Amino acid sequence: MTKERKIVIIGAGPTGLGCAWRLKELGCRDFHVFESQSYVGGLSASFKDDKGFTWDVGGHVLFSHYKYFDDLFDTLLEKRYLSHIRASWIRMGDRFIPYPFQNNLRYLPPEILLECLMGLYRISLSPGGKSGNFREWILEIFGEGVARHFMLPYNHKNWAWRLEEMSKDWIAERVSVVDFERVLRNVVLQKDDVSWGPNSTFKFPEEGGTGAFFRAFLPHLKGHVTLNKKCVRIDSKRRVVFFEDGSQESYDILLNTGPLNELAAILEPADLEIQKAAGQLAYSGGMMVGLGFKGEHPSDKNWVYFPDDKTPIYRLTYFSNYSRRNAPDEEHFSLMGEVSYSPYKEIDKSNVINEVIEGFVRTGVIEEQWKKNIVSTYAIDVPYSYPVPTLGRNAALGKIVPALEKLGIYTRGRFGLWIYEIGNMDHSVMQGVELADALLEGAPQPTIAPYKFLSGEAQ
Repeated sequence: MTKERKIVIIGAGPTGLGCAWRLKELGCRDFHVFESQSYVGGLSASFKDDKGFTWDVGGHVLFSHYKYFDDLFDTLLEKRYLSHIRASWIRMGDRFIPYPFQNNLRYLPPEILLECLMGLYRISLSPGGKSGNFREWILEIFGEGVARHFMLPYNHKNWAWRLEEMSKDWIAERVSVVDFERVLRNVVLQKDDVSWGPNSTFKFPEEGGTGAFFRAFLPHLKGHVTLNKKCVRIDSKRRVVFFEDGSQESYDILLNTGPLNELAAILEPADLEIQKAAGQLAYSGGMMVGLGFKGEHPSDKNWVYFPDDKTPIYRLTYFSNYSRRNAPDEEHFSLMGEVSYSPYKEIDKSNVINEVIEGFVRTGVIEEQWKKNIVSTYAIDVPYSYPVPTLGRNAALGKIVPALEKLGIYTRGRFGLWIYEIGNMDHSVMQGVELADALLEGAPQPTIAPYKFLSGEAQ
């Protein structure tokens, strides 16, 4: 019976903590979480700088597809959170355009508007269904105008990857597709259309950033979580995890929530097939740059997308609008920009803060004289930011995940499972929760169930 087996969890991010919470909830006691960092939350952690500004690792918002997650969020934060109606925009040239771009073309200059509408009209006459990759899909769905002015440049900035090497299969609710009649009606009737998407409303902790949610797990998991414990080797035959400090831990079942390619590299005995497949997994990194200002907050926006090259960032978050407590007091505000990088899109990390500041000036986010009011700068390098859904991803995962599960090793989470489309915070927590249900109760795992290339049953 799995309840009597020892379960070791590598990583105290959303997936590891979600699994640990559910294991305890189901009565399992013989489990432990090991985290290499000095904090929990993984990519959803938050930090407070010495000037009193709180920063997330990127522009996170909390929205959910699951009642279990919603209830857990309410329980752990004791309803100490704020609810927002999304105010998101695109910055192009000298103007802000409501998100999603393709539904709000009326804000464009006449020449670009006509180009976008004609492109959409032409593709509305085509049966479609011929695209074989993400780039082709963009052109097939949005036409030349929308693709050229927004979709292609923005997605390159965001993913930092060749779009023709990316699959189109991940898209689902991530990208609003086009209803030409709806677009035309919005233009003619001068109507805004901003409610699309699962994050049209979202929650955010009153204090402590997104990481406050994950820190709230710790009192409930006392004795089950160890920080500053980096896994450096896994003996899959003896079922032993070895740590950087020389210690080791045996297990019956192992849950990995760290990058899948790194797991493959430390597995002993080495499995060349797993390593080869893991080498096909692509990812991009990101620099998250925070700027704390003294002064009155300049905008009521939540976040803004930037497709052009006037700024290195692909997204700006007006972070103190999520919660005023993200800034030290009412006399300060904070902005956070995200810059992606990869071998296909290199950046100068040593100068990224200055480049972001100058980009804010060039795009009109701040005025030149505001630079003297910057009282805090913050930058964090995130080597693993986006698991890229390449054309070969599914085939690689179809080899890796079932092979690991035969060894008693389960891998879940944003980079543990490497499936971006189920890599939001709620998805990641629920991957851990559902694995616990599967291990202890034999229950299905609905979040990963649509991915038929994965192993379906927990042992």
